[in-house]
This record gives sequence, structure tokens and C-alpha cells, in this order.
Amino acid sequence: MLQFLYRIQPIRLGMLTEGPTELESKIVNEHFEYLEGLVNEEVVLMAGRTLHADESAFGIVIFVAESDIQAKEIVHNDPAVLRGVMRAELFPYRIALWSKKGPSDPVN
Repeated sequence: MLQFLYRIQPIRLGMLTEGPTELESKIVNEHFEYLEGLVNEEVVLMAGRTLHADESAFGIVIFVAESDIQAKEIVHNDPAVLRGVMRAELFPYRIALWSKKGPSDPVN
């Protein structure tokens, strides 16, 4: 399996600075459910976002796919991308180091 990273950013900055519209909120929930399903299928290894509420804000998804074509399909089928709430950039990627600590483990 190949590894990939996609970087997403909201199309409308106001979604972060003013809050999402009802439709944006619905689509972002669908986006989360889509990624959660891919986590359960062991396709998505990690997903998260920066906590900025300005033009520098972005999210990343690190995942595995059998080919570039399959990776593009995974990104394209993300409801937030498909429905125009977020733009996405796809990159071939390779994880070099992995911590045994999980995201909810306390940092000492």
C-alpha cells in the first residue's frame, strides 16, 4: 500500500471566522463521518486540523491507497471536497517516524 497526504482548506474563510452556514455544517459533519468510516476501514491513519481561524487554517488526512488513482478517488469522494466546501491538494507521502503515544495520551 502507498501512503498519501491530502491538505484541505475551507473555500469560504467566514466558515471559520463567522461560523458555518447550516449547509456547511451539514457537509462538514458528512466529511467527518466519511473520514471516520475510512479510519474504521484502516484506510485513514490520521486526520486533524490546525486551530487557527484565519487564512492559514488547514486540515490534513494521512491515508493509504493501492494507487494514485484510488488516492484521487478517496480525496474526490470526501463530501467537503465533492460539495465545494473545502479545496484539497493531494501529495504522495511516506511516514518516516511514528510515536507510540496516541493523540489523547498526556504530553509530559
